Amino acid sequence: MANLMRRDNTPLTIFDLFSRPLSSFDDDFADFNIGSSFKTDIQDTGSAYRLTADLPGVLKQDLQLDFDDGVLTISAKHHSTREETDDAGYVLKERTEGAYSRSFSFDNIDENNIDASFADGVLQVTLPKCSPTRSAKSIEIK
Repeated sequence: MANLMRRDNTPLTIFDLFSRPLSSFDDDFADFNIGSSFKTDIQDTGSAYRLTADLPGVLKQDLQLDFDDGVLTISAKHHSTREETDDAGYVLKERTEGAYSRSFSFDNIDENNIDASFADGVLQVTLPKCSPTRSAKSIEIK
C-alpha cells in the first residue's frame, strides 16, 4: 500500500487524519483541487457589471469567454509539470491538467461593448448595462 505524502514530502499518518481540520489538507493536496472552480467577484458599478476572476497558472490562450442569451461562461484549462531530481538519482515527474467552467446570468447587457482583459492570472470582464427594451401596446377591448 502506498503512503500518502504531504507537499513537503513527509508522510501523512492516521494521527494527521484525526488531529487536523479537513480544511488544512488543502495545502497538502492543492494540485488535486485544480479542476474544482475559481474565485470570482462581481461588482455592480451602476452603469456596468465588473467581474474579476482569479485564474492563477492559466495562460491567456487557455481561456475562453462566451456570452449567449444573457449568460457569460468562462472556461479555462490548466496544465503544469513539475520535475525534481536528487543526488541519489531519483527523479520525480508530475503532470497535472484540469479544466473548469463557470456561468453567470445577467440581464440587460450591451453585448456589443463587453470588454475583457487578462494579466497576471486575473481576468477582468466589464459588462455594460443597456436600458431594458420596453414595448407598449394598446389592447383592443372586444
